Amino acid sequence: MSSLSIPALNPTVLSLAFALALLLSLALKFWLSSRQVRHVAQHRGQVPAAFAGTVPLQAHQKAADYTAARSRFGVFSTAFGALLLIGWTLLGGLDALNAWVYEALYPSYGGMVYQLGLLLAFVLIGAILDTPWELYNTFVLEQRFGFNRTTWKLYVIDGLKGALVGAVIGLPIAALILWLMGAAGKLWWLWAWGAWMGFNLLILVLYPTVIAPLFNKFEPLSDLSLKSRVEALMARCGFAAKGLFVMDGSRRSAHGNAYFTGIGAAKRVVFFDTLLQRLNESEVEAVLAHELGHFKHKHVLKRIVTLFALSLAGFALLGWLGNQLGFYLGLGVRPNGAGPNDALALLLFMLAVPVFSFFFTPLSSGLSRKHEFQADAYACEQADGRALASALLKLHEDNAGTLTPDPLFARFYYSHPPATERLAALQSRG
Repeated sequence: MSSLSIPALNPTVLSLAFALALLLSLALKFWLSSRQVRHVAQHRGQVPAAFAGTVPLQAHQKAADYTAARSRFGVFSTAFGALLLIGWTLLGGLDALNAWVYEALYPSYGGMVYQLGLLLAFVLIGAILDTPWELYNTFVLEQRFGFNRTTWKLYVIDGLKGALVGAVIGLPIAALILWLMGAAGKLWWLWAWGAWMGFNLLILVLYPTVIAPLFNKFEPLSDLSLKSRVEALMARCGFAAKGLFVMDGSRRSAHGNAYFTGIGAAKRVVFFDTLLQRLNESEVEAVLAHELGHFKHKHVLKRIVTLFALSLAGFALLGWLGNQLGFYLGLGVRPNGAGPNDALALLLFMLAVPVFSFFFTPLSSGLSRKHEFQADAYACEQADGRALASALLKLHEDNAGTLTPDPLFARFYYSHPPATERLAALQSRG
């Protein structure tokens, strides 16, 4: 990037805007969480009338308790995250880390090593601070409700594999973007955006066959009757996949799922073994038809295009902010006088943007729920709608999803429609 400009961006204004947005987002998160806990508790004692004959009271109460526990855990983790964010920015944590890394690496090894070292140090410290929360979520919260099947050994192995994969994949793309920021002139952000998008597309291709098998076992679907039924469904829908696979999701969790992965010729259909253990053939077919509905309506393509557009806007914004002295000073960091500031700009951008983008959550959630309704409608055309409704109820029960969420909380956060709305829409289709 070019040299820093006199602060056209007022650092005091940025500090106040950042602090205000953070406080408002925290207040909104806490308020919504309290509404969710109260609403679920108020309806804990009785199964909703629409589910009275299909959902046992015990399962309904377990879902209520699980939802409340996760909401309370979320409040504490959110508060911790906010304190950590303030520590990194306005209280000078990132400034102190940068000064230490700069002094240790820049004089001897130069700009690129120093910048990668700063990114790596930030990620490592963040991972260490997040570990207690991950451990509590996995071995206390999920364990309490019977969902966790991860052993300590598997947890450690997964962590080591994740760190290795992150380093192998993350360091090269980080180095490329940092190099472009320093060498590609004023339009570096356009070249960096192109590199980032190419990287994401490459990951979509490599993930099913290279990355995912490092963490789970994928075996071809061996149930010939189900395989024949699924293949017939995909033929009706005009969908081609590289293969049908079963994943050993039960090694880590009792939650069930099914998904498509990859793009182009690398597309795969993956079923969790826990899903196949719970659903019958017609229900599995209906769930898969729902997933095919997302492809029929081009939801996946639309999301990729949206990601491309938002990423372009983000890189363009970073291209302007990175040259503003006020951007650094307003977020508690003194930029380097002699060395490069590109890694600092990246870190500050990643820390600050989620604070402001949080307020757009209802828009993305609402669009996602609309897509889910469309996929359900498509599933009713291609498979048995009653089987889809039955499968959704089983998955809600198995995953302890509450049937009585707070309406406002659901409108703000839920990417899938609440079960009552979803099943009502299915019933309206007969």
